Amino acid sequence: RKEFVDLYVNYVFNESIRKPFEVFMRGFLRGCPARKWKMFLPVELQTVLEGYTKIDWHLLEKNVTYRQYGMLDQTIRNFWTVFHKLPEEKKKMFLAFLSGSDRIPACGLERFKFSIVDPQVENPDELYPSANTCNRILFLPR
Repeated sequence: RKEFVDLYVNYVFNESIRKPFEVFMRGFLRGCPARKWKMFLPVELQTVLEGYTKIDWHLLEKNVTYRQYGMLDQTIRNFWTVFHKLPEEKKKMFLAFLSGSDRIPACGLERFKFSIVDPQVENPDELYPSANTCNRILFLPR
């Protein structure tokens, strides 16, 4: 039985996908030659491709710039108070909402900056927070 299971698992995860994977790998290596990837250790390559998964949320807060807001405005203080009480999963969801990814790029958190902007609308209670993911701007109504 063990031999059957081993052979079946090998077929499902290796043999059955060998040809499609080889085609994918040829195309991938055409755009990203393997010799370029050899300069990275596996952990470094993973970071380059995936970004950082562990985030210092207080450092993220320090990297924010404010427009039409000050750091001590009540709206900003309330935002950060609520944000820091969120579970890790919700914080990552916020990061995805803000930047399009729940990870910090390989350049590091020190270079990851975003802005919080007051959209300055007549009735801010009728506006939800929104984001410009390309420029990492959070539009946060008062």
